[in-house]
Amino acid sequence: MKASDLFVRCLEVEGIEYVFGVPGEENADFMISLENSDKIRFILTRHEQGAAFMAEIYGRLTGNPAGCLGTLGPGATNLITGVADANMDRAPMLVLTGQGASTRLHKESHQIMDVVSMFEPVTKWAMTVLHQDNIPEIVRKAVRLARSEKPGACHIELPEDIAERETVARPLDPRRFRRPVADDKIVDQAFGLLRSARRPVIIAGNGCIRRRASKQLRILCEKTGIGVISTFMAKGCVDMDADYCLYTIGLQAKDVVACGLDAADLVITLGYDMVEYPPSLWNPGDDKEIIHADFLPAEIDARYHPGTELIGDLAHTLWMLNERVDAAGGLSFDTTQQAAVRRGMMDEFAEHRDDDTEGLIRPQKVLWDVRQVMGRHDILLSDVGAHKMWIARYYQCHEPNTCLIPNGFCAMGFALPGAIAASLVHPELRIMAICGDGGFLNNVQEMETARRMNSNIVVMVWEDHAYGLIAWKQHNQFGRHTDLSFGNPDWLQLSEAFGWQGHRVENSRDLAGVLEEAFREEGPSLVVVPIDYRENLLLTERLGNLVCPI
Repeated sequence: MKASDLFVRCLEVEGIEYVFGVPGEENADFMISLENSDKIRFILTRHEQGAAFMAEIYGRLTGNPAGCLGTLGPGATNLITGVADANMDRAPMLVLTGQGASTRLHKESHQIMDVVSMFEPVTKWAMTVLHQDNIPEIVRKAVRLARSEKPGACHIELPEDIAERETVARPLDPRRFRRPVADDKIVDQAFGLLRSARRPVIIAGNGCIRRRASKQLRILCEKTGIGVISTFMAKGCVDMDADYCLYTIGLQAKDVVACGLDAADLVITLGYDMVEYPPSLWNPGDDKEIIHADFLPAEIDARYHPGTELIGDLAHTLWMLNERVDAAGGLSFDTTQQAAVRRGMMDEFAEHRDDDTEGLIRPQKVLWDVRQVMGRHDILLSDVGAHKMWIARYYQCHEPNTCLIPNGFCAMGFALPGAIAASLVHPELRIMAICGDGGFLNNVQEMETARRMNSNIVVMVWEDHAYGLIAWKQHNQFGRHTDLSFGNPDWLQLSEAFGWQGHRVENSRDLAGVLEEAFREEGPSLVVVPIDYRENLLLTERLGNLVCPI
């Protein structure tokens, strides 16, 4: 068969369902082969970055990679931001790029650049197909690496002359392997530390949103009552209604949740990536007793130097601890501080639930109403900006992967294309994206993709006519901020131009009703909320004067 046909056959054997992207002439053979597939759906996007974000969300929700596709040169460079975001947020992904003929890669030539070297820093592996018979091995390796803990992106470049050659090679069958597990002796050592602790606390990271890990974590907490503090990307690993859920940490300022860490005499980190929340913020004195449990050994950091590391499949590690808890007849701890933290945060969540304001609407009120209209399995996606900080603090979850926040690479423009992909994976659920007016326009062109696909999504824009997060941070540091303001389109006319439903909310009491209406509408809907970002500095001031509850 032709090499491009073999490439597609290999993707089919691996169970790839979607390829998102913008093709070029160097992808021509591959695209014709892909069109003939009855197992893989190609989704044409309006920008390669949007394609990468769609593939990222598919990977985060399913645990399996999707493909994002671009041509050589500018097509490949357009992909890289979304690829870096997926790789740092631990989402499996295949990055597929075309390339000029291998006969001209060694010299100055039209659109030729070293794409593989460009992708190497932001992927787990990047490789050019240099011979058509190598395609089965390259695809098999890329998919295996992308799926393996910790998941990430792998890049394959297919030159146009290689794609059109004949080959007698055949796809390799996928072979799964069982992940290694932690050693019994070190788990005994960790359990000994846990038994002797009085006020242990868990920091749950990105690794805990894996379904089996979340299940075992909940069992451990039900048995022991140990409180769980989630990073932004671990939301929903335990149910927000559980007494041991201590909500989310990650703001740069000290928050109420940090009081639970201050009081802890043992910190257990599970699936923790310090890219989300650096240990210098929660262990500044390097004086915490830490147990590190993860798929990989701890990253080296002066403030994160755990004495005990449980390395292996995280769900199995938690199961091993649960077995020891049962054998010991149970464990009990002092949860007084945990209860105080939970009460303090619940009071803050509800403080503005009954707001009735004209014009600007407080972030707290918006997120209270959003939580009320979203079911326990529905999916909220946050873009990057000031709204991300509010979502991280005020929007809590019942289940894993129901609030998707980019918090490793933190790329703006993530939420709109991500919502399109989420609606493909879960068409039965309510899908909402919340964006700032800055981030939304980063990938506004994907409004056409959503309309063409008739995606049932609601996108909410928080309008403040500025890059609000940068203004917030500059003001905290310098007492003022530079000019970060900009104009916006007429949102309702923009919605109409793209064939979306459009709504503008001018009174906080109307918000929940408008959201319900938007979710009842067929196809994509835009909801614009003039946001009261005066609350940013009020929150900073309040946290700056924080006294821990007890």
